[in-house]
Amino acid sequence: MNLKDFLYCLHFDIDRIQSPNGEVDGDDIPLPYKLYRGLPAFPLSSEVPLALEKGAPLKPDLRGLGHFLWFTSGLQQCCQSAGVWDSAEAAPERVQCRRYIPSGGALYPNECYVYLKLEELPSGVYHYDPAHHRLVLLRKGDFDSFLSRALGRRCEMSSCFGAVFLSTMFWKNAFKYGNFAYRLQGLDTGVLIGQFLEVAERSGIQAGVCFQFLDRAVNRLLGLSETEESVYAVIPLSREPIGLGEGSGRDGPFSETELCGELEPLAYHHHVRSGRVRELPMLIRMNGASMQESTAAFRQVGEEKRIPPESKGIPLPRVNRPVRDLGEVCRKRVSPGTDFVLGKVSQRQLATLLREATASFHCRNDLDGNVEKVGSRLTLRVSLYGVENIPDGAYEYDGTAHALLPVRPGDHRARLQQGMSLHNVNLFQVPLCFHVTGARDHLTGELGFRGYRIQQMEAGMLLQRLLLAATALGLGGHPLLGFDGHLCDDLYRLTPQNQTTLIQIPVGPHRPRPVLQGSLHG
Repeated sequence: MNLKDFLYCLHFDIDRIQSPNGEVDGDDIPLPYKLYRGLPAFPLSSEVPLALEKGAPLKPDLRGLGHFLWFTSGLQQCCQSAGVWDSAEAAPERVQCRRYIPSGGALYPNECYVYLKLEELPSGVYHYDPAHHRLVLLRKGDFDSFLSRALGRRCEMSSCFGAVFLSTMFWKNAFKYGNFAYRLQGLDTGVLIGQFLEVAERSGIQAGVCFQFLDRAVNRLLGLSETEESVYAVIPLSREPIGLGEGSGRDGPFSETELCGELEPLAYHHHVRSGRVRELPMLIRMNGASMQESTAAFRQVGEEKRIPPESKGIPLPRVNRPVRDLGEVCRKRVSPGTDFVLGKVSQRQLATLLREATASFHCRNDLDGNVEKVGSRLTLRVSLYGVENIPDGAYEYDGTAHALLPVRPGDHRARLQQGMSLHNVNLFQVPLCFHVTGARDHLTGELGFRGYRIQQMEAGMLLQRLLLAATALGLGGHPLLGFDGHLCDDLYRLTPQNQTTLIQIPVGPHRPRPVLQGSLHG
């Protein structure tokens, strides 16, 4: 199958790309984190603050960095519940270690690496080990010049105290979801990026997001095998605002060949628990096709051109962004599943949710340069039922005007329920069903196949902001990918706009879930 057809099937015909013998072995599940053996390790402080409010920044030292990593990638809860696999067979009761962020199947495919230049540590590249809340040293040295060139000199690392590398381990998702894991990986990474940016904002750390870099050079720096794991995003960290311009032509462009030649390969052993790891040829092909071999391929992408709305919007009440304790919000966040309970949502609640989700969705990134923009390449749409003083129907949210643009009137819950491939959420109990939409060609015209995973990451970033905003209002949100893409595209009349639905998020009141859980807070 060619790669364009593969991307199409990920959204509209998943059965075509799934292996007929891809059975899930629940006894051979991979670990949700990577464990290195026999390397120098540096423990991080377990005295993590419960609250994380803006105005009380963490110090960019080893102690503060430990808090930063714990709030983003650390293990937060140990819970036991009688879950159900995405199949006809019920799974036995099992104990899981959860993090603050949602993840498909709670498999957490991402690994977190950091390049640090702190007084308390040897300068170098580390792996964050969430199982032991510690840093494991992988490569010692000063890599400012190497990383600056790998990023196309869009960010000079000499002005930063470090950088975060977010990778994806292919097997951790593919174990359960097969080739569909490729879609999940980008979304999961985007959710984690969104959490990093939220925590950085409250920690007094300046952060930017680099979606474009020399993949093989960065993977070599970390000692990753591209048939098993690959970096998806780089987040520079600084005490001062980060510049991500177009990059200077000094000494450039740079190629992966010259940078990889500067480093000796690493050969470390790590443990994943699975005894039988299947080959993943399509995921490896897609990853290879998405790699950038020269900084000359780096691009900036402008705002997406939109068709002006034909109808007048319904203005929403002006609301102020609420002051919230991110720690408390993260602890309360759940994916309700079958625990949604139909309840009234006020117009002010909806306005706050939409404003908070989109107004906070901004960051410095290498697609937009030094201009912080609202996610101009994505649109938030919503199907409403029973919202105060707003007719039931499908709407597009206009963030600039802070208004809802009517698309299709009526109660669409039955239609959306019919389009679900797995009925793990009763949409008749949900007043708000959000859909994140984006370009149907997934930015491949501007960025090649890398554009697809970037679009999925941006969708994941917006998703995380929406979930946090919903939780702060006492609502629950449950991300879903098991929906009929054609049906949702038709609901919002997206095809003439060259748009498609990327993810579905029911949001509403919910009852407490019957689960035994305990905090892992130090």
